[in-house]
Amino acid sequence: MRAAVAIGGLLVAGCLGAYGAVEAQKFPIIDKVASTITSTIRSAIGDTGMPTATTASAAPVAAPPVQPQAPRAVVTEIPVQTLAPQAAPPPQATSAPVVASQATPKAAATPPAAAPQIAPAPQAAPAPQTAAAPQAAQPPAPTSAPGMQLAAAQATPAAPAAPAAPAAQPAPAANAGPPPTPMPVPPPIDCKNPNALGISRVVQIDTTGGPGFGLQHFRNHDFLNDHEVVLTFDDGPWLNNTDAVLKALADQCIRATFFAIGLHSTYYPEILKRVAAAGNTVGSHTWSHKDLTKLTPEQAKDEIEKGISAVHWALGGPIAPFFRFPALRHPPEMVTYLGERNIGIFSCDFDSFDFKMHRSDQVVKSVMEKLAKHGKGIILMHDFHKHTAQALPEILAKLKAGGYKIVHMVPKYQLQSLPQYDEMVLKDQKLPTIDQRPTSNIVQTIQ
Repeated sequence: MRAAVAIGGLLVAGCLGAYGAVEAQKFPIIDKVASTITSTIRSAIGDTGMPTATTASAAPVAAPPVQPQAPRAVVTEIPVQTLAPQAAPPPQATSAPVVASQATPKAAATPPAAAPQIAPAPQAAPAPQTAAAPQAAQPPAPTSAPGMQLAAAQATPAAPAAPAAPAAQPAPAANAGPPPTPMPVPPPIDCKNPNALGISRVVQIDTTGGPGFGLQHFRNHDFLNDHEVVLTFDDGPWLNNTDAVLKALADQCIRATFFAIGLHSTYYPEILKRVAAAGNTVGSHTWSHKDLTKLTPEQAKDEIEKGISAVHWALGGPIAPFFRFPALRHPPEMVTYLGERNIGIFSCDFDSFDFKMHRSDQVVKSVMEKLAKHGKGIILMHDFHKHTAQALPEILAKLKAGGYKIVHMVPKYQLQSLPQYDEMVLKDQKLPTIDQRPTSNIVQTIQ
């Protein structure tokens, strides 16, 4: 027993001596070993817990490449189709596909956000708790077992929330009901005039949500460059006058947008068919050109939809989802309604006020003076008036001399008329017959 006590005393004395030597820094190697052991013990106790948590929590912060989402393109440029040697260069044809490629990452961008949350989990899962590993897979860097279980319980509901984001994105498109039908591309222009004004650009309009155009009322989508012009004509089709406008456009190898009145379209469906056959864009301008601000919302809706059905009936083919309010008066309820129908609203950059004039020279002066002031613009004229049709050749000649460029608007999708209004239009036809041939095929001058 005494021997054991003596041996123990010697060991204690030896340890104290060694400790004193270390404190006196007589054995640097032992000091380094002790320091390493101390650092390791501190790391195991908890000093490394904060850096690990910081590293793990930094991954989700750096993860969201979801935020940069390209906005939906409303106006895109498509190549000018012409048989003349002045076709637009091929690089322009890439603009439309670029928009499509920018739009696709929107739906695919949300799921990758879940990947950084799952990746750090295997590093943070403690070895002893094998059963709790599936729960601890979601949270980043827990500092203790109870904390890990709490984080896992909080993170579990977050996993089903991620798939909900892609499901919510197609909701706005669901307003239109069935998928929209693409609008056929206008045929190429067979230009016989080497000195023609021609078309500088063709832009495709996506009317989803009812965007507005024309700086007189809408400033969100100004797509024209300096000295660029869009020609628009209201209130047709009309006998002789619309055909004169079509001839002036064809002589200069250009196209325009026509906002047809539904009632007039039932009078002269053959004329409206010629408008569309020439590659012009045909929209609608209500059924009977009533001021919609003086009607009830239901009456205004009937005016809009019946006009659309009449234009569709007269064309016997697709109609553009382009609409212009009579007198450019926009009831808020109808602006909302057109947005729900995915119909674009077209005001103008300036009005020629040709309906207040009686001579062609007055129309020419009005258009060119206002164009000189604005430098560009969507111009409102009327193919309903004879003096406007007479003025158009001189207006186009002055546009060419002034270095102005013609931009043609085409829709991305067709507008579907509503069946109940299609029936109304058919009932309004006086003594309807089965034969739908044009008058020129039925009545011919033989002598």
